[in-house]
Amino acid sequence: MTAPALVMLTHGSNDPAASEVCHRLRYALQTVRPNLEIQAAFIDQCPPSGPQVVAHLASRGVTEIVFVPLHISSVTEHHPVVTTLVSQMRQTHPELSLALASPLGPEAALLNPLDDRLRSALGMARATEIDGLVLLAEAPIGVRGLSMLSRRARQWGAHHRLPCILASDDPSTPSVAAAIETLNAQGRRHIGVGSFYLCPNQQFESQAHIALRGGAIAVSAPIGIDDVVLDLILARYAFAAMELLDHDNLSAGANAEVPLIEAITAVA
Repeated sequence: MTAPALVMLTHGSNDPAASEVCHRLRYALQTVRPNLEIQAAFIDQCPPSGPQVVAHLASRGVTEIVFVPLHISSVTEHHPVVTTLVSQMRQTHPELSLALASPLGPEAALLNPLDDRLRSALGMARATEIDGLVLLAEAPIGVRGLSMLSRRARQWGAHHRLPCILASDDPSTPSVAAAIETLNAQGRRHIGVGSFYLCPNQQFESQAHIALRGGAIAVSAPIGIDDVVLDLILARYAFAAMELLDHDNLSAGANAEVPLIEAITAVA
């Protein structure tokens, strides 16, 4: 028995650079796990959509699919459009076994590639020093998402021994312009903005422009393709795939469970 297919879910964008990140993630994952069926699907704005990918997989005989949302601003909560979409696909394809993994989430490990992206941005801006940081994030999803993003901002600032303020375009946090103003009021004049985004979507581009206009000396590129991101995707997939195990078959004997369990855990 083969492992379930992995389908990454993310918002689309009119900017090809944003969707290209997801396609490159798929290519990188497929290189690491060539025996695993991996697809990318977009929730809006550009193809392929989730229903298109599921229909394609079903036509090829795939019977089990795990969806991994590429949101890094949520711990466990899903964007409402994601839960609605998966529910609709379950109704459309009752013959398939579908599982929805947890979002990638604001994991601490993502601060390492975030650092790398900001160093690169500071180098391009020929900046020799910074005395304040802003963690510019996607809008938090849920209370736990906000809490964890705030924690990451504190960790990032403590690591660099600099004040760090979480900012987003959501009312639950300061705007990036307000965050820069707050640091300026503290006497900080060299503000670096780290972008806690996965891809350069329209929201990111708008926030980056506001940050630079507000006086930031550099704004990092989104995290994009990184081994940490690949590991998180595979970890979320492996955990959710275990939900698809047929418990009735498992209880029938140990020999029935070995092939599928090995196929799933091989990607972790």
